[in-house]
Amino acid sequence: MNKKIVVVNAGPRKGWNTDTLLTEAAKGAEKEGAEIIRFDLFRLEKYTGCISCFGCKKEKNKGRCICRDGLMPVLDAIREADGLIIGSPNYLSEMTASFRALYERLIFQNLTYNREKPCCNERPIPVLLIMTSNAPDTWFTDMMNGYRETLSSFVGPTEVFISGDTLQLRDYGKTDWPWTLFDPEAKKARHENVFPQECKAAFEKGAALVK
Repeated sequence: MNKKIVVVNAGPRKGWNTDTLLTEAAKGAEKEGAEIIRFDLFRLEKYTGCISCFGCKKEKNKGRCICRDGLMPVLDAIREADGLIIGSPNYLSEMTASFRALYERLIFQNLTYNREKPCCNERPIPVLLIMTSNAPDTWFTDMMNGYRETLSSFVGPTEVFISGDTLQLRDYGKTDWPWTLFDPEAKKARHENVFPQECKAAFEKGAALVK
């Protein structure tokens, strides 16, 4: 039976950095025979982060968020998957609000508040967490290590992949306000020379998730 890999895009822009890296990672997983189930969080029905109803803390709902909204199909698919690939751009030195909503509910449903057994997830799966940012990738090592540790504890062994200093616009000169913080030519050169290598790395990491 083919492995099922859930791919979640927590960014809004189709065809850009996060979307492209996720697509490449999915292609790598497909090459190894995996079935891909993809969700784009910005195109789902309305949803929220954790509403602290504590329904997941009842024995009958153990490890299962009971909030019925647009995220329920995503959480259900992850629960049945053999691997998870999730990506988000960096907004104001954090992941997107859409990512955080899923992250809260993905983690909290498995958190028991029990000292002896803090996690009730009995089926850990490998996770590839991708983040893109217009700032250098070294700026967010601590933050991403925090996500890696928490996801590893409550979902499964997690690998982090950061693509920094990304190109945001095809033409920086067309903005109403001059974006003088960036060097457009340097951004373009990196996108043409380095980003393809990162796409290849994402492909290989997606394949490795299935092996």
